[in-house]
Amino acid sequence: MKYLFLLHSPDGPPLDQASVEYADLFAAYAAANAAMAEAGVLIDCGPLQPVSSATTVRVRDDRTILTDGPAAEIREQVGGYTLAECADLDEALKWAATVPAARTGWVEVRPVIATRAPS
Repeated sequence: MKYLFLLHSPDGPPLDQASVEYADLFAAYAAANAAMAEAGVLIDCGPLQPVSSATTVRVRDDRTILTDGPAAEIREQVGGYTLAECADLDEALKWAATVPAARTGWVEVRPVIATRAPS
């Protein structure tokens, strides 16, 4: 079954890409992703641009409404995602615990509903 890990960070990543903190965080994510890839569970992963780059789409009365920014104003940010194929929720939770966001924020683990691809 596929599981989506939503990586939450209350303060976002370190802003200075030349800092030791940024390098350490990058190395920690690389190690977690490499371990998942080696185990054959990693499907895809990636960081997200800041919430300031978001556009929210709503359709009301057949009219598309676009709003700059996130759908909700919250302090916590979804900073990235990981998509994993795991045998069950217990395995997904084990892998989610290896993601650095679990140590500084949290990782929301959600099962992906299996759908058929259009023919």
